[in-house]
Amino acid sequence: MADTSPPSPWSGRHTAKDTLRQRIWTTLQQQAAVRRDPTGHIPNFIGADKAADRLAQTNLWQQAQVIKCNPDSPHAPVRQRAIAEGKCLYMAVPKLTRPDCFVEVTLESLQAQAATPTQGATMKGALTYGRPVAFDAMGPIDLVIVGCVAAATGGGRTGKGAGFADLELAMLRQRGLIADDTPIVTTVHDLQLVDNAELPMEPHDWALDLIVTPTRTLATHSRHPKPAGIDWSSLRPDQIASIPVLQTWPRSHTD
Repeated sequence: MADTSPPSPWSGRHTAKDTLRQRIWTTLQQQAAVRRDPTGHIPNFIGADKAADRLAQTNLWQQAQVIKCNPDSPHAPVRQRAIAEGKCLYMAVPKLTRPDCFVEVTLESLQAQAATPTQGATMKGALTYGRPVAFDAMGPIDLVIVGCVAAATGGGRTGKGAGFADLELAMLRQRGLIADDTPIVTTVHDLQLVDNAELPMEPHDWALDLIVTPTRTLATHSRHPKPAGIDWSSLRPDQIASIPVLQTWPRSHTD
């Protein structure tokens, strides 16, 4: 069947990744593996709750007390479990549109507002009940969960093409909130797994250490170097113009 889906708003920045993302979005929709049309989004895949349960059985999860998770719908079960288990959750403000570009959500703060972990785990709920925080108000992060459109078994990943996940991680690394050995994890549908050769990695890309699906837990053993900070050469003028924190960010050692 020919792909007639409209292009993502972020198409045109990397042809090979554009092609791969479109193929994954089309396959997921054709296989009824998503809850809505995934085009242009991190797919809200069927079985996201099972993948979150599987992630919760790993040592990485059980040992982590501070977790950073993306705001996308398929990771609401991950965020809910983190909050319910008493972990500190950091979630990025969508598109980083605020100077304080993260929110902190904890079980204690939700209970003080008569809210539940389920309410606090939605994107809207986290923004409503969470505490806005800038980088200097955040603590070191033990585990990062990122959203993916496609994930390679060797650690390669691509999101929806906007570049927010890589940028968030670069900023956190540059501010000392994540380290070279901080695990980077995703939960995806099995149909989102691809061969390593299909997913080219660039210097500013962050590789995955662990991939969890509803049926499998895969250590990637990636050797792709994790960036030390922001790669300004990879940013586009529209990103810098629309993300307030970038407009005051020091450019000393990463230019």
